[in-house]
Amino acid sequence: MSDIRMVQFGEFPYQTEVSADWLLRPDGTLDDTEDLATAAIVALGTDRLAEAGDILPDPDSTDRRGWWADTDAELIWDGWPIGTRCWLLKRTKIVGAVPLEGATVVRVEHYIREALEPFITLKIVSRIEIDILRVAEQRIDALVRLFRGPETAIEMRYQVLWSDIIPESPLLPYTSGGRPFP
Repeated sequence: MSDIRMVQFGEFPYQTEVSADWLLRPDGTLDDTEDLATAAIVALGTDRLAEAGDILPDPDSTDRRGWWADTDAELIWDGWPIGTRCWLLKRTKIVGAVPLEGATVVRVEHYIREALEPFITLKIVSRIEIDILRVAEQRIDALVRLFRGPETAIEMRYQVLWSDIIPESPLLPYTSGGRPFP
């Protein structure tokens, strides 16, 4: 069974949020093409359960988020946890490698890679490339490419925005892949 095709909208309703919707064909039926893109949108657009040692963005909360169906997913249906832990960075300052948690851009890359790793493990894709770039005082961009064989299957761009946060250090250009985005 194919997934229903999803499309993303980056301006809804807040700068830090992304919404997705099902795509309809001209005849009004649900579009079920682009399975890989839909799976990647779900993996990168939902909140993964925080690990026990993760520092939550709200110190007064114990909500580790996650999806209810992830409970015992691996045991029940040989699944894996859905989503990314990027939500943990919502109230974080963009910092270099000095803090205990490490550089923010490195954490963004780690969380994205963690969310997409099952695609490699289950041989859904042959390779993943992730480039992270701090492009402004309060913005980090992520470029994600998923490959099937030698060809790029999909390419997705994300902007991780921090609002109302004063950066701890001056803007430092940083790319995880060592090259700026095209």
